[in-house]
Amino acid sequence: MPLNNFSGKTVFISGATRGIGQAIAIALKLRGAKVIGSGTSIDQSLEYLDEYIQADFSDINQIYSCADRLRFIKPDILINNAGINVISPFCEIIPQDFLRMHQVNVFAPFSLCQAVLPGMREAGWGRIVNISSIWGKISKEFRASYSATKFALDGMTLALAAECSSENILANCIAPGFTDTELTRGILGANLIKKLEADIPLKRIANVGEIAGFVVWLASPENTYITGQNIAVDGGFTRA
Repeated sequence: MPLNNFSGKTVFISGATRGIGQAIAIALKLRGAKVIGSGTSIDQSLEYLDEYIQADFSDINQIYSCADRLRFIKPDILINNAGINVISPFCEIIPQDFLRMHQVNVFAPFSLCQAVLPGMREAGWGRIVNISSIWGKISKEFRASYSATKFALDGMTLALAAECSSENILANCIAPGFTDTELTRGILGANLIKKLEADIPLKRIANVGEIAGFVVWLASPENTYITGQNIAVDGGFTRA
């Protein structure tokens, strides 16, 4: 993909300070985009971000504040990456956790999509990529809350694509599989990762660049016909 492919494009990425979000932000910056990112810390000075917005989506007022900022900025590309996960047996799920996860993982992306659509319609061009999860395509024990949010995000994206694709605003989900991030290694540990890799056809977990590369392509002017999809980037885990 040409390094100037995003010249003149403004991108907003939520959760841009680490992991997959950081990798996406860096890749887009290298390709000429103006990159605006959010994180939960009060202040961040990151060389790959042209602007930083402090936004902790567990605080609904910060969702509204971020959405208001995006209405003013009118980004060409929106990447909803921020999300949280609380694992719990079904009957032990705390209602407050369930509702907080829906606020962060579904309501925040919904609000930001609403905020950017007028500007995209005005420009006659837009790309929205929502970061889902393999647990939004399949599920397993203790993932009821998280899977509920990611399946909801997929449904919202599909409806958005059905409504807006004729206006050259393409909306998609990607569903990353197990990915080598600081958070993943901290939660799973080396031994569990090794066991998981045995169940992945590629026999390894993804690196963040592999996820970011596909997100960047979906968000690019080169993508002219893929919309309304939920595409797994998981080394074949959900299919084999």
